[in-house]
Amino acid sequence: MSRHVAIVTDSTAYLPPPTMERHGIIAVPLTVVLGDQALEEGTEISARSLALALQKRRPVTTSRPSPEVFAEAYRVRAEAGATGIVSLHLSGEISGTYDSAVLAAKDAPVPVRVVDTGMVAMALGFCALAAAETVEGGGTLDEAVAAAEKRAAGTSAYFYVDTLDYLRRGGRIGAAQALLGSALAVKPLLQLDGGRIELLEKVRTASKAIARLEEIVVDRAGTSSVDIAVHHLAAPERAAALAERLRERVPGLVDLHVSEVGAVIGAHTGPGLLGAVVSPR
Repeated sequence: MSRHVAIVTDSTAYLPPPTMERHGIIAVPLTVVLGDQALEEGTEISARSLALALQKRRPVTTSRPSPEVFAEAYRVRAEAGATGIVSLHLSGEISGTYDSAVLAAKDAPVPVRVVDTGMVAMALGFCALAAAETVEGGGTLDEAVAAAEKRAAGTSAYFYVDTLDYLRRGGRIGAAQALLGSALAVKPLLQLDGGRIELLEKVRTASKAIARLEEIVVDRAGTSSVDIAVHHLAAPERAAALAERLRERVPGLVDLHVSEVGAVIGAHTGPGLLGAVVSPR
């Protein structure tokens, strides 16, 4: 397996650790600030702890990795033998993580191509996997970047939240601010569009919103070969039920991932999140 081109992403990709190890992908952690504590996502704060803090209305914010953290990650990859690095990150419309990576790349010991995928969660994870699989097949730095960008262009992400309050607090809802006046009367379905979180539809009840989310995913998946990820925060039964229905209804399903989001995304969506990523092969 080639390791001449290394793949770096960030902790919001939510790739399973065994998958990252198998493909040689490393993730630079974002930070969750809980009260006066700054905690690294994935190692120092769990989704469960985050959900409990939100339910108790404790102040929670998030912050990007510093350029120095990225610089260290690039140095380690170079010392391990990488002659080039593809660094793939969540949407620059949501976080400044991409900007930190760009700054670090300027002084890296090997060429680093930093890509704003416009994605997040497994929508980002699928991009990292596409790049890694290209490298494993003997692909070059440019070919790995192209594979990730192609995967990003075809991938869609949709999600339901119980309340818009967390997105409002974090300033992450973009055009969906039009919902705020009626947020208590509707259950919003949102999507990633141009790297931003945008309103997709308004639905009157949680059950109808989740049913509509399922229909959207099935329609988007069609009959071609597709990977799907189902994400949640503190809603494992919802996620498992949706995943089972999608398994039955999507004829071209290749891989189906079910996982709880980490603390960074959870801080902006709140408990009850149910999301789905559709990524054609």
